[in-house]
Order: sequence, then structure tokens, then C-alpha cells
Amino acid sequence: MKSWIFLGIAIVAEVVATTGLKASEGFTRLWPSLLVIAGYTVAFYFLSHTLKEIPVGLAYAIWAGLGIVLVAFIGWAVYGQVLDAASVIGMALIISGVVVINVFSKATLH
Repeated sequence: MKSWIFLGIAIVAEVVATTGLKASEGFTRLWPSLLVIAGYTVAFYFLSHTLKEIPVGLAYAIWAGLGIVLVAFIGWAVYGQVLDAASVIGMALIISGVVVINVFSKATLH
């Protein structure tokens, strides 16, 4: 269970860092740039601990899938970026894939 919590922390930290990339304006603004560096440091630290128990392919699929959806949602909510029908359907498929992996895959740790 601890590994799944670590994966959740890694995902949140990665989403914060990726969102901060836009605010850093190409690393020309100090505080958003520091947020990016700190976020990715935390993300990789907790991902490394996640990989002690969860297979790398599974952990990365969940991290990438949920990260994509969360960053797209934040881009829409914070930066006013457009999410058209195709992007919403694509993200629904990504979430569905993460659910299928977690519920049906024998590679997961239940």
C-alpha cells in the first residue's frame, strides 16, 4: 500500500512541476523555476521508491496516464486551454486504460 501512496505523491509532484513549466516562462522567472526543480526532484524521488514494489512498466503507465489527464485539466482550468471532444475522449480512454491495468492485469499488486 505504501508504494501506491508514493506513486500518488510522485504523480502530484510531477503535475505541479509540469504546470510550473508554463509559469516559469522558459526558466526566466525564479519562483516558478524553483517550483519546477523541486517538483521533479520530489516526483523522481518518490517514483524511485515506488519501483521497489511496483513493476516499472506499470508504475510508469499509471504515472504518465494520470499525469497527462491532470495536466490537461489544469491547462484548461488555469490557463484557459481548449479541450475539444477528441481530447476529452482520448483522456477518457487513458483513464479507462489505467483502470483496466489496475483491475484486470496480473502485473499489478493487489
